[in-house]
Amino acid sequence: MLIKKRNLADELAARLVQKISDGEFAVGEKLPTEPELMAMFGVGRSTVREAIRNLSQTGLVRVQQGLGTFVEKVRPTLDESLSERVLRAKGLELNEIRQLIELKIAEKAAGNRSDEDIKVIGTHLKMRGEMALANIPDKCIQADINFHLSIAFAAKSEFLLELYKTIAEHLQSYFLELYINTESFVNTQHMHEALLQSIVAQEPAKAWEWAAKITGQPL
Repeated sequence: MLIKKRNLADELAARLVQKISDGEFAVGEKLPTEPELMAMFGVGRSTVREAIRNLSQTGLVRVQQGLGTFVEKVRPTLDESLSERVLRAKGLELNEIRQLIELKIAEKAAGNRSDEDIKVIGTHLKMRGEMALANIPDKCIQADINFHLSIAFAAKSEFLLELYKTIAEHLQSYFLELYINTESFVNTQHMHEALLQSIVAQEPAKAWEWAAKITGQPL
């Protein structure tokens, strides 16, 4: 039975959850291949991959490269701690967590930063720009992560700093998979410079706005 063309990935994930709950796919059993799922539900490859990624993030299935996707449990993990959930977040979900955190970090940094903080942030921003222009993705991404980490430090919030540190390593891995060149970093360098200037000027509202623009959040 084909599924409707709205929220395809969510609908497909829900169908698979139901089949697992009904015992059609048992724990330890391998799910049908991507082409088989595409034919079974009448959806595209990207929809199948997003649905499987969503199920993987709940701990319901395990994706094993080269072997396939296996059922891990009948029901999603619901009793894990917040830190465990953040650590398990991947891809777009991880980026969404980072987006929300960076807005508050930028706002607090504008009010709490020291002169030494500004120097450190500026050093990482300069490196980000240089590596972006040189088209060296790994070093550019590292500099970008360091830039935002230094802002988190300047925010003087131990909780926000630890939370950002928790996702930074995973975020770096995600960016390395996402960006094959530094074009996006070149195009957003001016936004990062404006963010730094708003922190220098101790303008929390502007810092929030620039962080929102950088992360693609609505104002």
